[in-house]
Amino acid sequence: MSSKRVLVLILLLSSSPAWAIAPPIGPGELAALKSAVKASQSAGDNAWMLISSALVLMMTGPGLALFYSGLVRKKNVLGTMMQSFAMMAVITLIWAVCGYSLVFAPGTPFIGDLRYAFLQGVGADPNPAYAPTIPHQTFMVYQLMFAIITPALIAGAFAERVRFGAMMLFSTLWAFLVYFPVAHMVWGDGGFLNAFLGGRYPVFDFAGGTVVHITSGFSALVTAFYIGKRRGYPHEQIMPHSLVLSFIGACLLWVGWFGFNAGSALAASSLATSAFVATHFASAAGAVAWMLAERFHRGKASALGAISGAVAGLATVTQGAGFVQPFSAILIGLVAGAVCYTMVAVVKEKLRYDDSLDVFGVHGVGGFVGCLLTGVFATRLVNSGLKLANGQPAPLGAIDGNPAQVFNQLIGAGIGIGVGVVGTLIALKITGWITPLRVDDQAEATGMDLAIHGEEGYNFEV
Repeated sequence: MSSKRVLVLILLLSSSPAWAIAPPIGPGELAALKSAVKASQSAGDNAWMLISSALVLMMTGPGLALFYSGLVRKKNVLGTMMQSFAMMAVITLIWAVCGYSLVFAPGTPFIGDLRYAFLQGVGADPNPAYAPTIPHQTFMVYQLMFAIITPALIAGAFAERVRFGAMMLFSTLWAFLVYFPVAHMVWGDGGFLNAFLGGRYPVFDFAGGTVVHITSGFSALVTAFYIGKRRGYPHEQIMPHSLVLSFIGACLLWVGWFGFNAGSALAASSLATSAFVATHFASAAGAVAWMLAERFHRGKASALGAISGAVAGLATVTQGAGFVQPFSAILIGLVAGAVCYTMVAVVKEKLRYDDSLDVFGVHGVGGFVGCLLTGVFATRLVNSGLKLANGQPAPLGAIDGNPAQVFNQLIGAGIGIGVGVVGTLIALKITGWITPLRVDDQAEATGMDLAIHGEEGYNFEV
């Protein structure tokens, strides 16, 4: 084709409407476009957070309820399930009345005030301090699910021997004495340990390693010592009645944990993806490490060991899920599986304390290890939310050149442990003054299902 013909073709095409320059966008149209983009982002983030809220609730019921109930004897299966289910009801009401406000309203560095009591001011408009793209009410209900599962975890330490009413009263007191203050210190606006909102000691806790696992795990150890051992323990062999139930529960916990950790990004964002990947990788590594440790120690890798290792990996990575890279998460999971197995299979057997379902060994120890390892592996390559004075992302953990963060994490863990231990002792004392903590010997022999609830989990005669 000659150069003349090419020139004519270009001129013809440039004169057609398809090649015409679009008219400039006016200020009104630009504002409308920005509004539409913002609304689209808000809708996507809100959808993800509502799904995450449901996933975290699923972790308590049926996840934790099945996991725990399979590990007890069949005469206690319903009583154990009821403890988890009751938290879904009782903590919800407390949260609506004042719990949410005590955690997330501004106040002192140690507890929030009551401006959000009875959910006043908690509606469709976002709270920019926490989650600027979702309704305040969505943020509130998401955080509620964490408050529900935390006291439910503690119940595993005193399984098969505590009165239902005493458990309800203790859990209520524990929420006020332990969970609300620690959650405010770590996550609340102006909290003493809040790294992003003006805390005195910046502690990185993405999804509740300190708030949920350290507090519940160390509180569980206190309850195990204070309430005492089950009848016959450790001289009689007390075996799980249905590892099938526990297996199903553990798988539901694994899936629900994506809402727990990835949901803590509070948006459908790349940070949520990073936390999702870290969560999955750590759980897988925890399961493998526990199985290998058990195979080396006892000659066989059990199904109970595999699911316990997965939960250990999940609990341990919770603190750093939104701060660490994938292979750091794998390393965290491997450490979790090995360390938590040692606590459960070696240390517990030597000390002979009756933490019935290994809440301390998995959640307490795992949470503590995860808290410290977050200080090592947290990196601005994953989370750039913390800024320097010049606006650049701040170095986070030792891997970023900030080894002092390990010390901050240790302070946070120490405060979580201290508040958990002291608050638990106070809650147990008050509960014991009002109502007996333990069931009597006859009720324990009969089982909680019949003695407390008047029904049985299994009735094969009908």
